[in-house]
Parts: sequence; structure tokens; C-alpha cells
Amino acid sequence: MTILVTGARGNIARSLVRQLLAAGLPVRAAGRDPAAAHLPDTVEVLRADLADPGTLGPALDGAGCVFLYAERQGLGGFAERARAAGVEHIVLLSAAGADASSTDPIARLHGEAEETLAHSGIAWTFLRPGGFATNALQWADAIRATGTVRDPFPESWGAPIHEADIAAVALCALTEPGHEGTAPVLTGPERLTRRRQAELIGDAIGRPVAVDRQDLDEHRRDLARWGPPEVAEALIRHAVAAVDAPPPVTGDVQRVTGRAARTFAAWARDHAGDFR
Repeated sequence: MTILVTGARGNIARSLVRQLLAAGLPVRAAGRDPAAAHLPDTVEVLRADLADPGTLGPALDGAGCVFLYAERQGLGGFAERARAAGVEHIVLLSAAGADASSTDPIARLHGEAEETLAHSGIAWTFLRPGGFATNALQWADAIRATGTVRDPFPESWGAPIHEADIAAVALCALTEPGHEGTAPVLTGPERLTRRRQAELIGDAIGRPVAVDRQDLDEHRRDLARWGPPEVAEALIRHAVAAVDAPPPVTGDVQRVTGRAARTFAAWARDHAGDFR
């Protein structure tokens, strides 16, 4: 049966599709803008929007498993249509700390998505990554132009995870038995500050990357791309808290895949072209 990968434009979805193809498995991709997915021509890419139920039928036709991004709208309707189409397992990209009762909007969104699928009648796996290494791509324009990163919290710690590792865990969950009903918490293998992340990007591109402390109001304006003000404020609270309380590092990537998680330095080398 076909494996459906939604959110076809996303970094994790694209990595997962490539890994499924490498494994010789049947895969279909779907997203709101198929032309923007930039996937191999051999991959069927369909338009599907959770908020537009009329687009879901062709994407779900013949799909046995689904990789799904948490969406604000349409998740319940998607689950109903997936069950009717015979989908047996959904792997949801959730988030560390997901909790439907949380006052934090990011944790609440992902917790509500988890609850919807937990009551859908379809077997589920929730992937709960912490910070994405790809968040550093927000620095790409500045690094290319000036060689400088501007951030209000350069000493904030994280354990950023490579998108290929999230995809590798998803691959295992979608294709191996025993992952149903689990919720692995996914991190990179090490803690490092945002300042150190910038230094490692500099190492990858062969020229130093400086870090300037950004004005907080300017940073708030930059965060507007991630969602409404309450999301921006949540991201700021997380960054402040992580200055004095580095997040935990888990071994769930290795436990699931049998291979250690990639380092941020490896991620920076993989994405050096984005910063040159």
C-alpha cells in the first residue's frame, strides 16, 4: 500500500520522501502547492489541503499509512476521511511538550492534534522533536549578506535535530511494526548555544560568522512570520528559559533507528550552500 506524505514543501517531508524512495517503497506526496514541493519527477505529488475536504480523496486513495503535519484546521475531518479510505496508521509530526491543556500556544496546538488522532480509531505514532536545526535557516540571508547573525539570546541553549533524523524515525514508524501508540521525543545528540550554532555554520562555509545581540522588539517583528503574537511570545519565553536551563538530550533517534543522531556541525555542512 502507498505511503502518503503530507506537507510536501516541508524539509522533513522532502527528506522522508527521499528516504522512502531509497528504500524502494511506494510513496505519494501531497500539499497545498504541489509545484513548490521540488521532489523527483518519479513522485506523484497531489494538491491536498486539510481545510478543504474536497481535495483529500485522491491523496488518500490506496494509502495505508500517512505522515502528517499538525494543522490548526481540518485535522478531525482528515482523520475521518483517512479512516473511511482504509488508512491503518498515521505518524504525526508533533512537538516536545505537547499538551492540549497547556497555556503555551505551541504545546496546546500539538497536544490538541495528538488528542484528535488518539480518538480517531486509527493507529498512531506521535513524533515529538524539540528545536529544529532548520530554524537556523532564518539566518541565511543575513549570513550571506553580512556574515553576521542578529539574535537577542545568543547564549540560549538548544539540542537542534537534523530534519533527516526526524524523517528517519518517521520512516521506521511507517514501515516497521511496534511503533504504534508511542511518542518518541527527538533531539540532536548535543546541547549548544545559538552562538555556537553560528560558529559551526561559519566552519561549514569557510568564513567566520559573527553574532550581534538583537533588539527584542526587532526580534518580535522578525518572529511575525511564525504566526500570531502569542506564538512569538511563546518562542521568546522558550529562548529565555533555555539560557539557564538547557533542554534535555534524548537517545530516541538512536533507539528507534539504530543510528546516532546527526550533529549540528553535520547539519551545517549539509546546508552550507544555503549560507554561501
